[in-house]
Amino acid sequence: MVSTRDERYNSFIRRLREARIQAGLTQQDAARLLARPQSYVSRCETGERRVDVIEVAEFAKVYGVDARQLLPE
Repeated sequence: MVSTRDERYNSFIRRLREARIQAGLTQQDAARLLARPQSYVSRCETGERRVDVIEVAEFAKVYGVDARQLLPE
């Protein structure tokens, strides 16, 4: 298992945050579209909460990007 301190995971959460910003959404907007509290989006973006593959797909759909764009190379 990769630690949330791992650079690959840090790259992922940077891409996640950037995708939200590029989509023109606030954390609150994203949370509403995901039917989650704003704190969920915040914890995902800070690495406090680990994001699983299903959640990556949900974020990608809301942000209008391909899920692969969120993943580190």
